[in-house]
Amino acid sequence: MVLKKKKVLEVGRIVLDQHQLERLQCIVSVEKNDLANLLLECAQLTEGIQQLCLLKKIGCMLRKLGGDDVHHSQSSTCMEILVRIYWGLESRSPLKRATASALNGIPENLKEEVVSCLISCLKKEMLIVDKSHIRKVIDSIAACMENFSLGEMCTQYLYLEVLQFLHMTLVDFKLQNMNLGGQHILQNKLMHDLLAALKATMVLVQKVQEKIHDVLCRNTESSLWETMCGLLTCVIEILLDGDFLQTVQSTAGMAALLFIKTIADCDELLPKLVHDLLFNSNQRAHDVPEWLIQSCGQLYSTPPPDDVVLFLSQGSLAMLDWKGGKMRNSGEHLLLDILTVLLSLNTRLKESSMAMTVSRNLSLWTTSALDALHVDTCSQYLKNSLNGNSEAIQKLLEYIWTHWEHPLDGVRHQTKTIFKNILKIHQKTIDDTCVLTDPFFLNITHNLMSLEWHVKGKYVLLGCLVEYFGTEHILTVDESIPKQVLGINLEQSLATYATDLLEKMFVSHKNQLISSSESGYWSKRWHDIWVSPFLMKLCEEKPSRTTYIIECYLPKLLKCNPDSLTFMIKELQSSDKASNVGPFNNRGALGALMTCLRAARAQGLLSTAEESAWDELIPISLIKQALVHKHEQVCLDALGLICETHCSTEALSQQEIALIKYFLPYNMNSQSPAMRQQIVWLMKKLFSRLRDSSQVLYKQTQPTKQKNALCEKSPKSQQAEIQLQQYKDFMVWICDTLLQALFPGASFPRKFIALNLLGIIAEVFENLEGQTYRVMQMTDVLQPANVDALLGCLSSTFEELKLLAYDILKKLPPTVLGLQDSEKLQTLLQTALDLSTSTKPYDCITASYLLSLLVQQEGLMPALSACPLKQQTGHQIDYLGKVCGKQSTDKEVLETNVLEVIKYLLNCLSDEIRQAERSLVHTAASNPLYGRVHCIIGALQQLSLKSVSKVAEWRETVAKLILMAFHLSAVVSPICQSSSPEGLIPMDTDLETARNLQKILNEIKPWDTNDYFTQAKLLKSEEDQELGKNAFEDCKPSENLSMAMMDQAGQFCQVTAQMVLVCCWRSMKEISLLLGFLCQHLPLQSIPDLKDGLLMIHQNVLATLLQILTHLLNSVSSVRVVGEIGEYFKCQLLQSRHRGAFELAYVGFGKLTERLTSCKNSDLQKLPQRWLEEVLHEVKSSIPTSKLCATRRSAGIPFYIQALVSSEPRASNMSLLKLTMKELISLAIPSSKCQDETASVPQVHSLNILRALFRDTKLGENIIPYVPEGMQAAILGFTSPVWAVRNSSTLLFSALITRIFGVKRGKDEHSKKNRMTGREFFTRFPTLYPFLLKQLETVANTMDSDSGVLKLHPSLFLLLLVLGRLYPSPLDGTSSALSLAPFVPFIIRCGHSPVYRSREMAARALVPFVAMDQILPMAMSLMESLPAATDPRIRQNHIHGILLQALHLLRSFFDTKQRMNSSLPKELHDIIGCTRAKIWLATQQNSCFLTRATFLDILNILCHQLDKSKTIDPEILNFWQTAHNIILGSELFTNEQRFSPVPGLIQWQRNITKLTLSVLGISVSPQAMSLTPDAIHKLTSGTAEVESSLLLSHLLCSEFLEVRLLTLETVLLWLEEMDSNQVKETNGNVLFLLSQVEDSLKKLAMQEKHPECLAKILKILCHLSIDRLFPWIVNTSVMSEAKLLKWILSIAETGKNSIEMQSVTLTLASKLVNYLMLKKQEKSLDSISQDLRQWIHLLAQSCGAEQQTEIRLTAAKVLIEIIPSLLANKQLYFDLLNTLTLWRCIFTLLQDEEHVVRDKATDIMQTIPPFLKALKEDDISFSVINPSRAMDLGLGVLCELLQIWNQTSLGIVTLIEWMLGEDNMEGDATNDDVESYDMLFDKGEFNLWAEKIIFANLLQKHLLNLISESHVVPDDEPGLRRLTTMAANQAQRVAGLLKGLPPAPEFSRTADYTRLSIQKVRLLNVAELLSLFGLGAVITGHF
Repeated sequence: MVLKKKKVLEVGRIVLDQHQLERLQCIVSVEKNDLANLLLECAQLTEGIQQLCLLKKIGCMLRKLGGDDVHHSQSSTCMEILVRIYWGLESRSPLKRATASALNGIPENLKEEVVSCLISCLKKEMLIVDKSHIRKVIDSIAACMENFSLGEMCTQYLYLEVLQFLHMTLVDFKLQNMNLGGQHILQNKLMHDLLAALKATMVLVQKVQEKIHDVLCRNTESSLWETMCGLLTCVIEILLDGDFLQTVQSTAGMAALLFIKTIADCDELLPKLVHDLLFNSNQRAHDVPEWLIQSCGQLYSTPPPDDVVLFLSQGSLAMLDWKGGKMRNSGEHLLLDILTVLLSLNTRLKESSMAMTVSRNLSLWTTSALDALHVDTCSQYLKNSLNGNSEAIQKLLEYIWTHWEHPLDGVRHQTKTIFKNILKIHQKTIDDTCVLTDPFFLNITHNLMSLEWHVKGKYVLLGCLVEYFGTEHILTVDESIPKQVLGINLEQSLATYATDLLEKMFVSHKNQLISSSESGYWSKRWHDIWVSPFLMKLCEEKPSRTTYIIECYLPKLLKCNPDSLTFMIKELQSSDKASNVGPFNNRGALGALMTCLRAARAQGLLSTAEESAWDELIPISLIKQALVHKHEQVCLDALGLICETHCSTEALSQQEIALIKYFLPYNMNSQSPAMRQQIVWLMKKLFSRLRDSSQVLYKQTQPTKQKNALCEKSPKSQQAEIQLQQYKDFMVWICDTLLQALFPGASFPRKFIALNLLGIIAEVFENLEGQTYRVMQMTDVLQPANVDALLGCLSSTFEELKLLAYDILKKLPPTVLGLQDSEKLQTLLQTALDLSTSTKPYDCITASYLLSLLVQQEGLMPALSACPLKQQTGHQIDYLGKVCGKQSTDKEVLETNVLEVIKYLLNCLSDEIRQAERSLVHTAASNPLYGRVHCIIGALQQLSLKSVSKVAEWRETVAKLILMAFHLSAVVSPICQSSSPEGLIPMDTDLETARNLQKILNEIKPWDTNDYFTQAKLLKSEEDQELGKNAFEDCKPSENLSMAMMDQAGQFCQVTAQMVLVCCWRSMKEISLLLGFLCQHLPLQSIPDLKDGLLMIHQNVLATLLQILTHLLNSVSSVRVVGEIGEYFKCQLLQSRHRGAFELAYVGFGKLTERLTSCKNSDLQKLPQRWLEEVLHEVKSSIPTSKLCATRRSAGIPFYIQALVSSEPRASNMSLLKLTMKELISLAIPSSKCQDETASVPQVHSLNILRALFRDTKLGENIIPYVPEGMQAAILGFTSPVWAVRNSSTLLFSALITRIFGVKRGKDEHSKKNRMTGREFFTRFPTLYPFLLKQLETVANTMDSDSGVLKLHPSLFLLLLVLGRLYPSPLDGTSSALSLAPFVPFIIRCGHSPVYRSREMAARALVPFVAMDQILPMAMSLMESLPAATDPRIRQNHIHGILLQALHLLRSFFDTKQRMNSSLPKELHDIIGCTRAKIWLATQQNSCFLTRATFLDILNILCHQLDKSKTIDPEILNFWQTAHNIILGSELFTNEQRFSPVPGLIQWQRNITKLTLSVLGISVSPQAMSLTPDAIHKLTSGTAEVESSLLLSHLLCSEFLEVRLLTLETVLLWLEEMDSNQVKETNGNVLFLLSQVEDSLKKLAMQEKHPECLAKILKILCHLSIDRLFPWIVNTSVMSEAKLLKWILSIAETGKNSIEMQSVTLTLASKLVNYLMLKKQEKSLDSISQDLRQWIHLLAQSCGAEQQTEIRLTAAKVLIEIIPSLLANKQLYFDLLNTLTLWRCIFTLLQDEEHVVRDKATDIMQTIPPFLKALKEDDISFSVINPSRAMDLGLGVLCELLQIWNQTSLGIVTLIEWMLGEDNMEGDATNDDVESYDMLFDKGEFNLWAEKIIFANLLQKHLLNLISESHVVPDDEPGLRRLTTMAANQAQRVAGLLKGLPPAPEFSRTADYTRLSIQKVRLLNVAELLSLFGLGAVITGHF
């Protein structure tokens, strides 16, 4: 249960002046007056909440007063003061509303006086001329008319004066807006004021409308006329002024219609006036009033803009009275005309805000139409015009079909409302007709059902139909809807839509069933339809695919019917599902049960407060199994069942605590990020629940303590104390477990969970105010070793762990951290400073976290002063004076420490920058610069720069920081800005290479004096190295630098180009982040006071930075300084070539522009626009020699413009975006000038910038209106002769495809998930319709060239790619202006292209443009257009294009029919007839193999459909006969002549093989089971008299590789389907067919040379029974089992390069070994002992981490097969060492890096025989478990087997050797060679999941149990002594190496320290085991 944070209510405060207070005091002193007393008390209070309570009391008092109770004089005074209070409060204050409520309740005799007082106050308010006061007056007027009757009386009395005031205000606002151009903040405020004034005017006019109308009718010359006409004129001017926000214009449109309606004196004339206004009619009504022409003259003189028409239409719909029927026929015509206008505007207005307004207006129109139909006098004409089949409603439906998936949520919501209203409108027009049988409703239902389920709008509209008709109506159309929608619910993008539909359906269905006559039996039917399919999905689908039905569907289902939980539990625990605990790919019934119980408990349907509740619900053993389940989601659901409760104070039971203790150790090493996050989140819920429930329990213990001590405590109190102690013990155990999880070598997941939970514990159990009881405190359980472990986490290479550890450490006091020890503090500080100059990038991050921790310690200053400083810095720290002074607060200590650390780092950095100026290469190799800057940023983040006390020092420091940033940038930027920054150090000894490099270096023109930028160097040879040492001090650096540089200690350090580049771009990155941080966080100093150096805090955070620079550079203009900062960012963004550099510069520049656009200084506000105009001009005039980078996708230029454009306020009119897009599109559209490299540079830049803008999510829907122009630029740019333009156009095109069709949501490139209907596409982008059509026509005209010359239009590919993304919809009409039909002929002609890929794309693009009912006729027409064999001129390209188009059409047709479950007999006969007529194209008569192959594809499709059809008739039999003739007449079955490599040969070979296998496939398909043997014979053989086995054998023995390979793949597919489907009849068919070709397979296996084919043959043999492999006859000789095993192992040895070969040989060999071992033939085993050892070696080798994942998976499968018979048997088949080797393989796989391998290895536990007791724990039989639990159980099983085999002694020695590990300590000596540190990025451990210490601890646990249980006597004493000696030697070496490490080795030598620490733990474990035999003391002595 999530607790929402309470909102702080801001109520303000009542303040009375002295005079009013004295009046109240006078009344109170003269006589007793409760009202005056309350008012006086209220005025004297200082808290607004208390005043609000008193005002409510005053209101109650006033309502109770009668007329006799009122003392007139005193009450009048009180009323007057109340009125003064009312006017003095803010309009939105709760106090104002309370005051109004109080005044509403006064007696009648006081109301007149109160109203007069209100009138007086309002008059005074309106006389105030201060412009800042106007908004308050407007709000007061609006407040008077809102739920305040006396206020309404006041405004109605003064309505003329108020209207005049509002008129003057509107005019004044309009004039002010003209003078605020570009000042976004002021302009935005003005718009809100104007909007408030407009709304107040409209409300007032509506309230006094009748009064105004009467006055105007009596007197046309009154001031009211002038005021009303003036208001109308004003709102029309606002409406026509494009500078106003659209919300203001929209309100003005409604106000205009309201004023016209109010002034007009005739209701019947009003529609005509509005019609003329909207449509600018030339033939106006003769009686148009003059006042209307004068007020709206601009609308009558010229046609109004589209947006004005839209707003006026909205006003007409909102303000005219459609329900009253007063406007009669003219009103009905106006209503229909408005719809026409709105639909027309929809095609022209494409801005997102306008699209939203149009949809809102259409929704409003449907509401108005409903109102019009409700009138009794409604004409039949209107009913006919609004009938569902009318033109108007059909157009509205078309709008819905094209906008129901609009990107804007608001538009989608409005389409839903429109659809609902259309249903109601149609029902109103059909009178008494039954809605369920009405053709319109039935047609809509069927149309929606025929749509694809990926269409989101389908769910919304079906939901509307359910609400309208009920679920039963939908189920009668299709009963399978619940199952279909549940299947869709598995996808994230559709889950919410599907769930909403299902919820409406099952709620409606429940209500329908309950209200039916058989209401007593509703539950069973309801469960069968809605619950049972859900449970099936939950059990059988993969857990990852059921996330959304669990989160969305299940809670709503339980909420609808809580009794369903009982049904779910019963179903999932039933006998047939109880054993289904989940195979590899699903959660099974156990997981489903946990899921349902978790959801139920979270909703409060379950309570487990009592200890016995769990046992009554389900067995605890089931929860335990779920907690260690292999599937992560099952574990999480079980954990959620324990942790999540409906009540946050529900106590934890002892069973729940025990279950958490059981769960945590086995699940902390989860490799899944999602599971880790879920564990942390659920445990946080548990800790919060424990904390909250502990407060309740503590309160239960308190009352007894207040009584007499002799009194006995109540049982409830005693139980509460026991539970509190259990809580404390539990939390101590949790903390100990988590802290112990930070051991050396712990994996990232384990540390992540441990640190997260420790941080949560520290947060949840902190000492909060008001907390009465605290369960535990983190510091109580922390030991020094734990603190060291937490500190060690700062050295992790994962920054996430650093942050988590730092957050915990900074909360600990120094005494716990041990940092009061000056030596430890000094060591850590020196380590941090050393790491800040490390060449490893992650070291500087460690340094930053260490310094951030240390700056919070009081003892830092002495430690910092003791750090060695370079002579050049001269930085001194006077900390003694600070110590002798007064005691500093924590805040002062932090500020001082941060300031001094930054000064220190800044001084060091200044010296290093000077060194870099002399030699950047040396700096990159020894002390990179970026680490210091990163540490400075980290230190700055520790305190708020807005509240510093040492202002003068900070000003000086920040000024130095900024200068340092510019200085450092000047040094490193030449590398980042070079044309090739990736490698500027010569890596060759070739003189010519160095000369070529010199040209590049000259191009860079650097700013520094680095000799590598003035002269290229040669690598020195080994003989020159000695000379290089002596030359290091030479003044000519060009002669002394080499690849091996010398650091300051005189040691050589390796330098690479990568180091130089990383040094430079990371330095640029840190500079940009530093400047961005300063811009964002520094306070404002509006006027620098140089006298005292203080900062004056203000609003703009940039100003301090500006003024510091102003003072520093002696500048007089802050604007100029900001310009210089902008120029710096501009330089980096526009000239840097390295992405890392300009991406981070973009971040800093973005912060700068955001601040500029929000500041109030108009000059600073205009800077982004100026910079944008400058860069656009620079882009426009750029040439190849320009500094702007034309390669690398224009490098940082798009980022620069993106930062400027996206920083524009959302509420503005996006003027910068409009300016940018206008300029860029004009540049991007190709012209005749852009035909060469020089002139095309601006076009390249513009295309790249457009790409970035279209990809920017910040711009949202504002970029959509520019999509058509961008698409045109991309397609036309592809025709450019310049490669750079074509490349950029392609990238832009890709971005546009993503922007239009969405991010790809599946692997299928042609899936409809990323497509849209042609109608929707061209409705959104109508300008693309003529453009694409014209372009396609141009392209098509180049296809039919008779000259034979290849003509390939460049745009063909892009055009077909766009068109291929469209698809037809069943809802598309035929009379659309945007019909897809004109595209079809051109796409067909594109299929004649001489380019294969173009023909294929044309075929794909054709399918969407053909309506569903025209697909088959179109395919048949294409087939009929194919030439006959006798035609004189046959053009194979044309034939191939036509065949491809027919092929894709047929595929689409059959797929659709299959989804709709339609029968196909007639369609099949039609297409078969067309195909047989052109059958010559598939025979040898056709010389082109490519067209033959495509025709065979068509035949294959037909074969596939015939295979599904169970009907047999002569036409189908003739088709099969034709197919047989083609097969037997092909070259495969005739001469098998040698073919020369020609186009299409391989495709033909594959397709003719597919056809043959399709014929053979009928005999093995499940569909064939329903046919008679004669029918099968006719289908498969016919008159050819060729047996299926002979066909298959012929294919297997074919000399064509493709034929053999495809045949083998198909046979394998049959076998895999046989295994998965488990259809006995099919199994028999497949095996019978294979039995006929077994000899061929064996022969082929011995002769096959191609490795892929051989692997497939062996895989087929693996599927067959091992008995059927023998006898293995080769060349009349029989091969024995031993020889066969040797042959297989020899293949495995020679086939190591092939993963597939390794896997299959291992599988087959293992199968054979298992077979031989179980035969128990001793002689044969002796003869193959060497082969067995080779097999064991092969299996062990296959489990190695260096092997591919597939091989390791195969090894796991092999071990699963052999473990029950060979490894976990009561008989020991191998010798013990070999057996233990195989067991070691199991444990290796259980610790594999890949989770799929680990999961497969856990299946081994399922195959272990049940006689082994180690598999059971507390009567729980574990099977489907996670790797951690499997490893624990596996070690227990192994130890039990050692006792069964009577091999305990030897087994113990061997297992101790496992724990000891390999002796690899020889190479761990400290190595200071250059080569040991030449890698910039160390990859570290290969396996990040395996944890050696965990395995060693588990092994130790089970060995201790084994030794204690077996009471073993060490009969292998020499082995134990040898083991002791080995361990002692290792311990001595490890201890020596640990002592030899530098201080704080966990930071400086992390890898070595971790490896040695792990070995130390393992040695101590070994020592503990050996101590049981009286050995091992010598090992512990070394530590």
